[in-house]
Order: sequence, then structure tokens, then C-alpha cells
Amino acid sequence: MNTEENPPQGAGNRRNERLALMALAGMALVWGYNWVVMKKVLAHVGPFDFSALRTLLGAAALLVVLKALRRPMLIRAWPRVVLLGVLQTGVFSALIQIALLQGGAGKTSILVYTMPFWVIPLAWAAFGERIRGLQWLALALAAAGLLLILEPWHRHAGIASEALALAAGLCWALATLVAKWIKRDYPMDALPLTAWQMLFGALALCLAAWVVPERPIEPVSYFYGALAYNALLATALAWFLWLFALQHLSAGMAGLSSLGVPVVGVLAGWLELGEVPGGLELAGMILIGVALAVISLRPMGGRK
Repeated sequence: MNTEENPPQGAGNRRNERLALMALAGMALVWGYNWVVMKKVLAHVGPFDFSALRTLLGAAALLVVLKALRRPMLIRAWPRVVLLGVLQTGVFSALIQIALLQGGAGKTSILVYTMPFWVIPLAWAAFGERIRGLQWLALALAAAGLLLILEPWHRHAGIASEALALAAGLCWALATLVAKWIKRDYPMDALPLTAWQMLFGALALCLAAWVVPERPIEPVSYFYGALAYNALLATALAWFLWLFALQHLSAGMAGLSSLGVPVVGVLAGWLELGEVPGGLELAGMILIGVALAVISLRPMGGRK
């Protein structure tokens, strides 16, 4: 038998794992740099207008991918999916864009990625999931990091932006619980669920953009490039890479690798926008990063 034409199953698995890690690295680069893109494009468009356009195009891109892959597009539990879309795509995207008006791309990305720490107590309240072991350590590290970033003992202009970024993380956490609620009672494929919830969230954002008066859109090349980046790369490609990685890696390993997103966001904001964090701020970011790593490590070695 020709082993080159029929590689051993173990070799195929190792190859898929390498490809999955490469996919996660690509996803982290695309999503991480998008924080800079979303920040810079606000010089040419209002936050609601851009949120509505990017999510609408992103949903359309995902629906095209579904059609091209000939994947089932029908889903159930429409009221819950609509709620998921309003939270995860609608309110979440709007809060991010408004936070970026005054806040730095790197700091905003770190604060939004506090989502897992909101999920822990919310899951305790909603589903009775007890807080155990390393989760307490992660929560303590995250709380200390937040204190260093927010510096509540000082009044500063960025506090409103930071509060909005934290609210976006909380909204993401609530959406995570809704997604878990859907999965518990109506198991469905992740890709069509993502596409439909994004479409419903985009429609909610379109309504908000119609109601809230904003500056006219400047039809410059960066505006169109940012839309294309969000629809094609940050939505269609990045979600495909994420789902591919989840098929070939453990959830814990994938979650740990996704920490590259805020890291890329901080570095990109530092290099491209000159967002140099102060000493306490940098220490707080590091503490939150360590806390995220701790909470991601638990499912890798713990019992399922």
C-alpha cells in the first residue's frame, strides 16, 4: 500500500491540528486588527451607521457561504434567535463602536474581552453552575486588572468609554447565556445560527441608525475598505477559520488561542495609533490576560 497516497490516520490528525492552529492564528490577526479598523473608520462615519452596514454585509456574506457550502439554512426557536441577534450583534456592536469614539482600540478590546468573567456569575444565577477552583482565581485577577485599568480613584475623560466597553462585555455574556439556552433545548448548527442572529441584529441596528441622527457618511476609500474588511475578512473568513479550528481542537485549546485577539488589538493600537498604555494600565491588561489564560486552561485539563 502506498503510504504517501494513504497517510496514517494519526498523521492526518496531526496535519489537521496544525492547520487548525494556523486557522486560529489567522483569525486572531483578522479580528485583532479589526479593532484598529473600527476605530479609524469613525473619522468618516457615525457609529450606528457603520455598525448597521458592517453587520448587514457580514450577515449577507455568511448566508452566501451557507449557500455555497449547501448547508441547511433552516433553524428553530426564532424568538430566542432574534433575542440572541439583538444582544450579540445589535447592542454589542453598537456599544463597541460608541466606546471606540473616545476610547483606545487596544484598551477597548481588553475590556470587551472581560466577557468570560461576566459569564461565570451569570451562569451561576441562570443555570446553577457553581464557581469552582481556578475560576475564583481568574475572577480575582480580572478584578485587580480592571481596577488598575479603570483607576476609579482618578477622574478621567475616558471613564465613559471604558464603562461602555465593559457593558459590551456584559452584553456578550448575556448573549452567551441565550446561545446556551438555545443549544440546550434546540440543538442546531453553529454557522446558520450565527448567520441568522447576525441578520436580526443588523436589522435592529438599521432601525437604530434610522432613528439616531448622525454625521453624513464620507464616501472615502478607507470607509469602503473598512466595510469590505469587516464583511469578507472579519465576518465570513474569520468565522470559517474559527469553526474549522473548533472541529479539530479541544474547546479549551481554541479558547486559549483566541486570547490572541485582544493581544493583537493592543499591539496594533500601540503601533498604528500610538496608544501607549501607562504603567498601571499595562499591568491591568497583563492581569486580565493572565486571568483569561487561567479560565481557558480549566476545560483543557478538567473534567467535561
